[in-house]
Amino acid sequence: MTNTALPDPRDQLVDHLPALRAFALSLTREGAAADDLVQDTIVKAWTNMDKFQAGTNLRAWLFTILRNTFYSARRKTKREVSDSDGIHAARQSTRPDHDGRLALRDFRFAFERLPDEQREALILVGASGFSYEEAADMTGVAVGTVKSRANRGRRKLAELLHLEHGEDLNMTDQATLAVMAQNNSSSR
Repeated sequence: MTNTALPDPRDQLVDHLPALRAFALSLTREGAAADDLVQDTIVKAWTNMDKFQAGTNLRAWLFTILRNTFYSARRKTKREVSDSDGIHAARQSTRPDHDGRLALRDFRFAFERLPDEQREALILVGASGFSYEEAADMTGVAVGTVKSRANRGRRKLAELLHLEHGEDLNMTDQATLAVMAQNNSSSR
């Protein structure tokens, strides 16, 4: 009685490595990339050996896996954005909501501690967007007085919030950011 069992295809994988590497090199045109592609092919073939139909062409099956792996990786690479310095990723990030709520709570507490005149000036020229002249007309004081109140209010807020000179307030609330902004134009 003769054994008609077919040999295990896993035992034949090594025999196909030179041909796979040559094919991979023709696709990638780079030795290291070709080696990686062959390795990925062998791993996929090994883990999916149950899908190989015994008695069929193992080399053709391996070449198909290699080719499909190459083109799948190429399609994936086309969709990826190169961002080695992290600029693109930084634009995609958002601050957690709880950070904004905590900063807003701290800001409100500090803002309430300002004298009424400073809060009024900051609300008018910062949050409400009025020019210094318009705020001066509304409050009946000189333009210089409004500027002085707003600047003293900003300095006091920065002190109460423990901000270093030039440090930004990390908040997303636009009205609060406007109150802290130093560059309000004098005419709009």
